[in-house]
Amino acid sequence: MSSFTIPTVETDRLRLRAPEMRDFDAYADFYASERSAAIGGPSDRPSSFRSFLAIGGHWQIRGFGRWIVADRTADDALGIVGLYHPDDWPEPEIAWTVFAAAEGRGVALEAATAARAYAYETLGWTTVISMVAPENTRSLALAQRIGARHDGDFDHPIFGLMQVWRHLSPGEVPA
Repeated sequence: MSSFTIPTVETDRLRLRAPEMRDFDAYADFYASERSAAIGGPSDRPSSFRSFLAIGGHWQIRGFGRWIVADRTADDALGIVGLYHPDDWPEPEIAWTVFAAAEGRGVALEAATAARAYAYETLGWTTVISMVAPENTRSLALAQRIGARHDGDFDHPIFGLMQVWRHLSPGEVPA
């Protein structure tokens, strides 16, 4: 049996950590809602459980992945943010999903910025993208706010047209 560790990353307000079973209800609630439509939802609870388990599998197979974003004080799950590279994506991305209770609080920006720093400072990456559905106006606004630039489009066989947003390179990221 092989083992691996999902690192914990902390910011001023947040903890990016490994998923735990206690996070699943918030995850399943998000995927049952219309808010998940831009990323393949809504999904039933069994399908959500399979995708929840895949978070850990991605870390084990790829060596990087997404974290549960939790409040540093209460440790309640607020969303999922991190590095993601499914087989049918053109390259690794910073992906973000914020649960309804965390909407409008700057959680996605803070967590995505921490994920980008991890990609560049810990993994040594020199570039990373985010894939955003054109109708997902909140994610488009976040991509722009974090400094990413529209870098073309990608026609995904399931999700259709996706916009590719290229993040600032390590030398461009403000210290």
